Amino acid sequence: MLKKSLVINGQTKTVIVDPESKLSDVLRKQLLLTGTKVSCNEGHCGACSVIMDGKLVRSCIVKMKNVTDDAHITTVEGIGTPQSLHPIQKALILHGAPQCGFCMPGFVVSTKALLDQNPSPTREDVRSWFQKQLNACRCTGYKPIVNAVMDAAAVMRGDQSPDTLDYHLPPDGRIWGEKYPRPSSVEKVTGTAAYGADLGLQLPAGTLQLALVQAEVSHANILGIDTSEAEKMPGVTKVVTYKDIKGKNRINGLVTFPTNKCDGWDRPILCDKKVFQYGDAIAIVCADTKEQALAAAKKVRVDLEELPAYMSAPAAMAEDAIEIHPGTPNVYFEQGVVKGEETKPLMDKAAYVVESSYYTQRQPHLTIESDIGFAYYDEEGRLTIHSKSIAMYLHTMMIADGLGLETSKIRMVANTSGGTFGYKFCPTLEALVGAACMATGKPVYLEYDYQQFITYTGKRSPFFINAKLGADENGKLVAMETDWTVDHGAYSEFGDLLTHKGAQFIGAGYNIPNIRGKGRTVCTNHAWGAPYRGYGSPQSEFASESLMDELAEKIGMDPLELRYLNVYRPGGTTPTGQTPETFCLDKMIDIIRPKYAAAKEKAARESTPELKKGVGVSIGIYGAGGDGPDVAEAWVDLQKDGVLVSTVWGEHGQGADAGILGTAHEALRPLGIPPNKIKIENSDTAKAPDGGPAGGSRSQVVVGNAIKACCENLIQAIQKPDGTFLTYDEVVKQGLPTRYMGKWSSPTMISDPNTGQGSPIPNYMYGVFMAEVTVNTKTGKVTVDKMTIVADVGSINNKLVVDGQIYGGIVQGIGFALSEDFEDIHKHINIVKCGLPFAKDVPDDIEIIYYDDPRKTGPFGASGVGELPNTAPHAAIINAVYWASGARIRELPAYPQKVLVALAEKEKTQNAPIIQA
Repeated sequence: MLKKSLVINGQTKTVIVDPESKLSDVLRKQLLLTGTKVSCNEGHCGACSVIMDGKLVRSCIVKMKNVTDDAHITTVEGIGTPQSLHPIQKALILHGAPQCGFCMPGFVVSTKALLDQNPSPTREDVRSWFQKQLNACRCTGYKPIVNAVMDAAAVMRGDQSPDTLDYHLPPDGRIWGEKYPRPSSVEKVTGTAAYGADLGLQLPAGTLQLALVQAEVSHANILGIDTSEAEKMPGVTKVVTYKDIKGKNRINGLVTFPTNKCDGWDRPILCDKKVFQYGDAIAIVCADTKEQALAAAKKVRVDLEELPAYMSAPAAMAEDAIEIHPGTPNVYFEQGVVKGEETKPLMDKAAYVVESSYYTQRQPHLTIESDIGFAYYDEEGRLTIHSKSIAMYLHTMMIADGLGLETSKIRMVANTSGGTFGYKFCPTLEALVGAACMATGKPVYLEYDYQQFITYTGKRSPFFINAKLGADENGKLVAMETDWTVDHGAYSEFGDLLTHKGAQFIGAGYNIPNIRGKGRTVCTNHAWGAPYRGYGSPQSEFASESLMDELAEKIGMDPLELRYLNVYRPGGTTPTGQTPETFCLDKMIDIIRPKYAAAKEKAARESTPELKKGVGVSIGIYGAGGDGPDVAEAWVDLQKDGVLVSTVWGEHGQGADAGILGTAHEALRPLGIPPNKIKIENSDTAKAPDGGPAGGSRSQVVVGNAIKACCENLIQAIQKPDGTFLTYDEVVKQGLPTRYMGKWSSPTMISDPNTGQGSPIPNYMYGVFMAEVTVNTKTGKVTVDKMTIVADVGSINNKLVVDGQIYGGIVQGIGFALSEDFEDIHKHINIVKCGLPFAKDVPDDIEIIYYDDPRKTGPFGASGVGELPNTAPHAAIINAVYWASGARIRELPAYPQKVLVALAEKEKTQNAPIIQA
C-alpha cells in the first residue's frame, strides 16, 4: 500500500492506496467524488477526465503508483457546483449539450484544460482538442458542445457578458417551442447526476457483487455445470444457475403476429441446455467483493459440446444448418407485401427498370455508459430492480414468468441513463439481478465491463435486401418488388415486428401504386437483434434511397427531381396503403433545391483528381408511435406550490424530462403555473402510471396526449363558473380530488403480416437529407463536409432538445455509413474498434431547417423526432460518394478499402466519368 497526499480541488487529502489501483477508483470509491464518470476503463471515452498538475489525463488509465505526492488534481466538482455554475457549465446547458449527460463532466474538465492553455480557440481548435483527448459523445453530434465552448471562452475572456449564458423566459412565460433548458441539465454538467455505478456506491453494507460466467463460444450443447470449486472461494455466498430460478427461466419475447413460428420463449435467463450466442450467461457468482466474484467465476466448470456457429442469415438458412432452437425453424417469420396489381407484367412493360442488392451491418449502440443494474426487496416485499430500462412496465411483463413472480411483485426503477438509443427496449441484466436477489435474499449489484456490454447486449439487425423499381417514360414509379432477410441474431424478441418494418419503409416517401414483396426473420448465433434508433428504417431506406439514385442515373434525371416527381401527394399512399397524415415532402424539396444546386456547383468547382467532391440526397421517414393501437396513461396532482405530473416516459437521455415539462406546461397555461413549479415523476413503477416504452418516437405523441388529457381534466374540474380557477386550498376545503388521470390511445390498426397493408401509426416524421462529401481516391477515405436536413417533426415542444436529437442522430448516421460495425466478436470490443465517430470524424457544419407542419393527432401539433435523423442520412452520404467518384457502395459500412474496391471496379468496367449536372 502507498500513503499519498493529494491536493484535490484545492483541499489536501491523505489516502492509502494500492499502487496498482486507478486514480479514477480512488476518486470515486475512496473520496466519493463521483462526478468523474467511468465506463470504458481503457481511456477511450474521456468521461473520466481530470486535470493533474495542469495536464488533462484520463483517470481510468492512470495508476496510483504514477501519481506523485502532493499532485494537484481538479475534478468536475472543483470547477463548478449546482449552486455556483462555471461559465463552461452554463454554456453547455444553454446550448442543450447535456442529453444523457454521462460524458458531460469529462467535457467540462477537458474544456477547462483547453481554455487554460488557449483562451481564444477557433472551432477547429476545439474539435481538434476533443479528438486528441478522446472525448467521446454519442448523443450530441458534438456541435452543441463546440458552440458552448466558444461562448464560454468569450465570457471568460470578458468579450461577452456573463448573462448571455443565462436562459430568460419570454415575456408571456410560454416555453412551448422555446429553448428551455432541460430540468436535469444542471446535475449532468456538475457531475451530481447519479448513474448506475454512482448509485452502486450508495448501496448498503452486505450488498453482494455479481460476476457472470459466460459462454466463450457461439453455439453449444451444455453437458454439465460444476460450481463446487467456485462455491468454496473466499467471499462467495452463492453461485446461481438455472436450477435456482423458480419460473420458466425464459424471457418473454412478446410475439406480435400469430404467424410467427417461434413462441417467444427462446431466450434463457441462465442457459440450461444450450448456448445460443457468445456471452450467454450460464451462472452468476454472488460474493462480498467484485474481485472475489470474478475470481470465483473462473472456477466454474462448464462442459460444452460445441456446435456449428451460424454467424449470418445465409449460413443459418443453408440446407444443412441445424435448428438453433430445436423445434423452431431458423426462418421463423415471414412478412408479405401485396399492394395494387401484380408487378411482373408492369415491370415487363416499364420504360425503366433497375434492380440491386444491399446489405446493412450489425450496428452497435455504443453508449458511453455500459450496462449496470441492481436489485433488492423493498419495504413492501417487492423485488425492486434498478436499471437503464426505457420500458419498465414492458420489462416487468417480459421477465415475470421467467423468474416465477406475479408482475405485481416486481417494481422497476430507472436509473439516470448514460444513453441507450434503443438497446434497453430489451431487458438485458434485469432478470439476472432479479434471479440473484431472489436466490440470495440480499441486495445485489452487477456492472458489465465494456466488452461484456458490447458482446452481451442487442444490436441493430443486419438486413439483406434485393429491390427492384420500375418507372414509366417520365420517371413516374409504377411498381416495386422487394425481398429482404433480417438477421435477428440468437433470440426472437421483437424480430417479427422488425421484419414488418421492411414492409413499411422500403420505398417509403413515394407513391408506388403496385408492390409485391416478401421478408423473413432468421435466427443466427450472432448477437441478438435489439431496437436501435430508426428501428428498421435505416436498413429499409438505405436500399430504396440508393436504388432511387440508380434509377435516376438510368433515366438521365437529377436524383432530387426524380424524388420530387414521386413523393407523396394527395391521392397517394404509403407502402402499407395508408394515406399520409400530411403531404409535405414536395414543399420540403422546394426548400432544399437551391441549397442543392449551390452545393453541386461548389463540389464541381473544388473537386480534384485525388480529392473528389459530390452531393447526395435522400428522403427519410419514420412513424411516431407503436404499431397498431398504442396506449399511455398519466396523472397530474395539484399541490400547494404547483403540480406533480406522473407517467412513465422512458429516458434514454433524449429529453423525457423536457418532453413532460413542455407538454404539461402548455396544457396548464390557463392556470398560470410557471415551469419551475411543475414537478416530474417518471422513473418508478411503484409511483408512475404506465406511459408505455420509450421507442419508435412514440412518447411525444402518445404519452404527450395522455399528459394533455390529464391536465385538461384537472382544469375542467377546478374551473369556476366565472372562468377563474379554484386554488389548492379551495380544492382541499371543498373535498375535491387533487389528482386527475388522463389516457390516450392511437386510432390505428397494425398492418397485415401477409399483405403488409394497414394504417399502423397515426403520425410520421419526414426528412430530406443532403450530404456533401470528399472522396480521397488514393486512400478510399470518405470525409463528410456538410450535412443538411429539412425536417418535418410537427410543432416543436422544446427546440433545444429537438436540435440536439437531430445533430446526434445525423452523426450516428455518419457512423452507420462509414465506420461502425459489430461483426467480429473478438475484435469489435470497444468504442474505437467499433468505429464510433469522434469530433473530427464528423462535420461541424450541420444545418437544420424546420418545416412547420402541425399534426392534428399530436399534442399541440407535435409529432416525434428521435428516429428521424437516423432514417436515411447514410443513404445521402453513400449517394454523394457515388456522384463524387463513381464508387457505388451497396454494403455498409463504406470502409476505405470498400471504396477502393468500388473505384477499381469502376475502372475495370471502363465506365465514363460521373458528371453531376
